[in-house]
Amino acid sequence: MWEEENISPAKIIHGNFTNPYSLFVTSDGDIYIDDGFKNGRVQKWMVETGTFDTVMNVKSSCFGLFVDINDTLYCSMYDHDQVVKRSLNDSVMSSNRVAAGTGVWGSDSNQFDRPGGIFVDVNLDLYVTDCNNDRVQLFQPGESNGITVAGSTSLNPTIILRCPIGIILDAEKYLFIADSGNDRIVGSGLNGFRCLVGCYGIGSQSNQLEYPVSFSFDHSGNIFVSDRLNDRIQKFLLMKDSFGKLKKCE
Repeated sequence: MWEEENISPAKIIHGNFTNPYSLFVTSDGDIYIDDGFKNGRVQKWMVETGTFDTVMNVKSSCFGLFVDINDTLYCSMYDHDQVVKRSLNDSVMSSNRVAAGTGVWGSDSNQFDRPGGIFVDVNLDLYVTDCNNDRVQLFQPGESNGITVAGSTSLNPTIILRCPIGIILDAEKYLFIADSGNDRIVGSGLNGFRCLVGCYGIGSQSNQLEYPVSFSFDHSGNIFVSDRLNDRIQKFLLMKDSFGKLKKCE
């Protein structure tokens, strides 16, 4: 864990993980950590006690984790083409419920082919990146069929995606996507999608990315990107590096 402007981590959390892929940090500092690859679980690190607790059993790695406003935990099981969820308010860790996907890969509206990042808004709308189908799917509460909201098969196709993974929805319902196969971060606006970061092709320069898989914003709007194949985390300043030099996606 790094504090602002420090180059050395202020805290290192050690745990019994095997190949953790994703994490989710709540507003109070608790951290949900994927530990599904070998141990078949999601762990919660509690900031008050510094201890771990198993909060979900899963069949595979969670390529995306999310806790919604009702304290429901979601996991996108990349290898099982399904998103599952469970209420954290249940004292007994019962079986997970299906949030989206049939568990059989495909390109129909109720299917995934490698689901990745997930985001659940205050209306409990579920957004899921569908990597091998090159799209982002929206599942409204109670609906098993998704609506394609980004990608060439969407109702308003303003962008072509290639294995999208990370995803964030802001308070104004604008989507931001880690378009991993195209080595960039894109965002929606009034006129469709545009490139924000990594708009100059694949590479290792300060304005380039190579297979970004996740990202986050701070309170100032700066973007932090996990630049996977460059083995680094990049910070892009709001005005200087990203929004100040917008480039239309092609």
